[in-house]
Amino acid sequence: MSRARKYEARKLVRFAFVVLIFLFGWCDPALAQQPAFDPAQDEVNDSHFHLTNYIQEGTDIHKFLQIMGTKVGRVALFGIPLQQQWSFRNSGERAPTYYLESDSPLYYYSFTDAFIAMAYKSLTKEEQARFDPMITGFNPSDMYATDHIKRVLKTFPGVFTGIGEFSIHKEFVSAKVAGEVASLDDPALDRILDFCAESGLLVILHNDMDTPFPKEGKPPAYLEQMKSLIKRHPKTTIIWAHTGMGRIVRPVEHHAAVLESMLKDPAFSHLYFDISWTEVAKYITATPEATKTAADLLNRYPDRFLFGTDEVAPTNQESYLKIYSLYDPLWKLLTPETSAKVRKGNYERLFDEARRNVRAWERANLKAQVSQENAPHEDVPVSRATDPGP
Repeated sequence: MSRARKYEARKLVRFAFVVLIFLFGWCDPALAQQPAFDPAQDEVNDSHFHLTNYIQEGTDIHKFLQIMGTKVGRVALFGIPLQQQWSFRNSGERAPTYYLESDSPLYYYSFTDAFIAMAYKSLTKEEQARFDPMITGFNPSDMYATDHIKRVLKTFPGVFTGIGEFSIHKEFVSAKVAGEVASLDDPALDRILDFCAESGLLVILHNDMDTPFPKEGKPPAYLEQMKSLIKRHPKTTIIWAHTGMGRIVRPVEHHAAVLESMLKDPAFSHLYFDISWTEVAKYITATPEATKTAADLLNRYPDRFLFGTDEVAPTNQESYLKIYSLYDPLWKLLTPETSAKVRKGNYERLFDEARRNVRAWERANLKAQVSQENAPHEDVPVSRATDPGP
């Protein structure tokens, strides 16, 4: 065979190989185009999700859309406001990726807000409508924290819906944070919540109700301070993350009764609870009696609870929605109306209202009106609820 014929034969083989790769890739379900999202078909919204972890690494937002698939409709999107320091003196070449993997301090990482905003802005308008980015990169013990929040809104108009999840008292974390310890009585925190009332920003706040391993018979360490904070800010919509529980901070004695005392008090009408985090789900589903107690409470107050995952940078849908499956015993005990509200409806009501209010604040406070490109929420339908207007 001549050299020219051999060359042509090799070209033909290469071409056939490329065609085969293309055909197999086209038929591979993992590479197939994602089905179109239909808001009427999703099962759940996620009020508590971290795109990045304690070293500011995470899941690409486009990949996360694939993980959400058609099962998850909308997600409250935030990073983590704290960065774990890698101190060579403490851990040598072993780089910690979680706050329990090192004795080195945590510090506030403000760039997380810009990262979340740019990830969000990389999406199409239709994709953006499925997310509610939240501001987290501020120090709640800093009187300048409010200025940071305002600066983020003015730098990225049309993007953010609320603040949080940020923490005041959190097991193992609070003691590691460099600088002053955050406090529920701090005027800096009051300034933050006052501004949220002014701007309409929704608040997701982590505050353990008690300390780890409390002495028997002692009242919860932080409950009364938390109540006082909430009462001081009646115009601020607050979601208390995990109902005040933690990994080691177990439900306080008569936990459901403590929550109900607030739920039935008009002074706490602006307070809501999320049931995010697999550690919380384990407590709620630990026994049939515990699950029934929780279900009865949710059925009595169906408008005041939201589902969330509290997952951090997941890699697949199974791990992302592990908590959703853990709650199967709870879903079975809820009325259809309560289940729909906890899984979806309460999210849509609270986050839609916050979107409208924050966009209105931006229009009133920015020199130039928010542009069409920077305010996709104004034009893209975000729920099937009737929009009451501005």
